[in-house]
Amino acid sequence: MDKIKEKKGFICDMDGVIYHSNNLLAGTKEFVHWLYRENKEFLFLTNSSNRTPKELQQKLQMLGLEVDEKHFYTSALATAKFLSKQMPNCSAYVIGDPGLYHALYDAGITISNTNPDYVVVGETKSYNYESICLAVKFVLNGAKLIGTNSDLTGPSESGIIPACRALVAPIEAATGKNAYFVGKPNPLMMRTGIQMLGVHSKDAVMIGDRMDTDIIAGIESGLDTVLVLSGVTSEETIDLYPYRPRIVIDGIGDLVRE
Repeated sequence: MDKIKEKKGFICDMDGVIYHSNNLLAGTKEFVHWLYRENKEFLFLTNSSNRTPKELQQKLQMLGLEVDEKHFYTSALATAKFLSKQMPNCSAYVIGDPGLYHALYDAGITISNTNPDYVVVGETKSYNYESICLAVKFVLNGAKLIGTNSDLTGPSESGIIPACRALVAPIEAATGKNAYFVGKPNPLMMRTGIQMLGVHSKDAVMIGDRMDTDIIAGIESGLDTVLVLSGVTSEETIDLYPYRPRIVIDGIGDLVRE
């Protein structure tokens, strides 16, 4: 544990690690205060695409935690960055929430339901049959299918709920086309996160609640990894994977507790 605490940079997942829905998890305040007190470089890197960094900052503020907006990076921002580099000034049909729309707009991407270059899917509660049909139509007409992240499920106050990959699945099935997923564990997002920290990968750690995204992303990016059991992955399911995290803890507070 001491070797982890000596790291210069910390990349931390959010949902399932520091909060569940609108409930701050035990130990989160202690962890964030420790990051500031020890002058650590840190980034909350989330696969969720539905909120902007400002909205995430305001959410934590509402939960009683002050964190500067610069410490947040989302799969929506990573997706917008990817598309703008692939095809500057492109167009996209979007199934998602405001955080995704804002990121795409800010990257100069036009939102369109007329022959778009891409179909982009993120988490949303407004998912419906009409949007699936339009997405299928555009993909069959040549639009490239993009998912903001590959999470199949996510945690909520009511239990496990469908996430981005589950929403993309019907479009893939109907078109026979596979989506490209930008968020964790894609190295594109991780490399950006490490660059934002300004530290070498050997001096950074990835903290998350998912073996299939957070932990594998950290391992493949050369970071030490910490799995918290407050989210999706349970202790019983760790051995189902051919890799292991460096450390397993019950909650984020255990990392800094003496």
